[in-house]
Amino acid sequence: MEKDNEWPVPRKIKTEDGTIMRIWDGKLHSWDQPALIPQGVKRLREYYLYGILHTEEEWKEKRRDRTGLPWYKNPAMRESARQGG
Repeated sequence: MEKDNEWPVPRKIKTEDGTIMRIWDGKLHSWDQPALIPQGVKRLREYYLYGILHTEEEWKEKRRDRTGLPWYKNPAMRESARQGG
C-alpha cells in the first residue's frame, strides 16, 4: 500500500497548560470522547467531529446515528429501494 492511501493517524496532544486535544487529519475530532479539554478541566470540554464544534447533545446524536453500513448493504434500505421508495 502506498503512503498516499493510508488513513490519517489520530493524535492526542497535551500542552504545558494541561489542555488535551485529539486531532485527526489536522482537525479536532473524536467519536469516543471530547476532542478538546481546555486546561484539563473536564467541565469545559468541547466536542468536535471533523473540525466542527458540536454541543454534547448533538455529538451524542451523531454518534448514535452511525451504523457503519452503507445504505445499499442495510437490509431495511435495500427492501425499500426494491419497492420503489
